[in-house]
Amino acid sequence: MGAEPVLLDVKGLKMHFPTAHGWIRAVDGVDFQIRRGETLGLVGESGCGKSTTARAVAQLHRPTAGQVLLKGQDLTLMTGKALIAARRDLQMVFQDPYASLDPRMTAGDLIAEPLCIYHSRGILRTTRQDRERRVGELMDRVGLARSFRNRYPHQFSGGQRQRIGIARALALSPELVLCDEPVSALDVSIQAQILNLLKDLQEELGLTYLFIAHDLAIIEYISTRVAVMYLGTIAELADAAELYRNPLHPYTQALLSAAPIPDPALERARQRIILPGDVPSPDRARVGCPFQDRCCKRMDVCRENTPRLRESGPQHQVACFLYHDD
Repeated sequence: MGAEPVLLDVKGLKMHFPTAHGWIRAVDGVDFQIRRGETLGLVGESGCGKSTTARAVAQLHRPTAGQVLLKGQDLTLMTGKALIAARRDLQMVFQDPYASLDPRMTAGDLIAEPLCIYHSRGILRTTRQDRERRVGELMDRVGLARSFRNRYPHQFSGGQRQRIGIARALALSPELVLCDEPVSALDVSIQAQILNLLKDLQEELGLTYLFIAHDLAIIEYISTRVAVMYLGTIAELADAAELYRNPLHPYTQALLSAAPIPDPALERARQRIILPGDVPSPDRARVGCPFQDRCCKRMDVCRENTPRLRESGPQHQVACFLYHDD
């Protein structure tokens, strides 16, 4: 996988929102790469900036600072038709499979919507027959009967609605799909079906995923590499197997200690790491490590300096002074 070219390169990404009293620093300097054909899992507590990162990558939010290089092109410098054309290779699957679908449109029209938009803007030339044929192919691929194409969203189950969302995301044949907690609103049994569908589609179509979730078991199952976010920054980034076997950052260690183990004996015997306090508010500038207030291993340097992601081993980066030799 390491030999594959970089498809997405995010550098110094910041997303700050103005308030009456200052700024909400939702994403505060994020760096990562995604290679073609892999899945980067983005995990962390609610409010840490995962979904905002995905929306800033897709330019649904225009970043405050940083670069988003898709196949070498910086999306943050694009506007208008150029940005729309570039986003053909980058599509999203949203968290809520009902709110993300227009209730006034049929399943077939929802799946065809990206094709219609790109046709109307002169970026993609298609006929009505082309679009109808593509809708049928996509419904087959995601496991929906073609006879459902004239049904409305309220006539589908949650899992079926998410299949519509996935089919819509694939309509333009993108290379990169941003999955923003796509199974968190579904029952556990349906979650497994959707995850398996995403893995099958990746293998069949050569897709690349940025997959966002707060469930560590889901991230472990679907990810090639994992990035752990805390307070708008990335605390640790590593191959999935390496991160789960050898978590280095104190925050990652605490997250993994809270995840249940399906072995009652091991579950009873293991020791959980309980973090003190709450996640600090992102509405004020901070000096030092973002995790310092809750870290039992903090040092004086943590109060004065901000650690950056640095190599701690092969394919393993961590933003923690415990692993910085200097």
